Amino acid sequence: MNNSEPNKRRSLVRTIRKRQATFLGHVIRRGKLEHLVTTGKFEEKRSRGRQREKIMDGLATWLGPGKVSDILAAVKDRDLWRDMIANAYKQGT
Repeated sequence: MNNSEPNKRRSLVRTIRKRQATFLGHVIRRGKLEHLVTTGKFEEKRSRGRQREKIMDGLATWLGPGKVSDILAAVKDRDLWRDMIANAYKQGT
């Protein structure tokens, strides 16, 4: 394994997170059924075992300190949302 492989992997993860964030912004602003699915607003029984990681939880960690409710509020302002994504992408987290 050479030194460039970890850098490629880190770059790939950043690209995936950026695309997830832009898609999430699109879905949340649209406000249809996909909004309910991505935010986990369905009331149903939880399955046994370890709970799956939600898209919102992963993006909240990537975008920096803040709650999911803060992120959902930021999505409504498109310019603020773009700035948040750009800053997180530049930091390489």
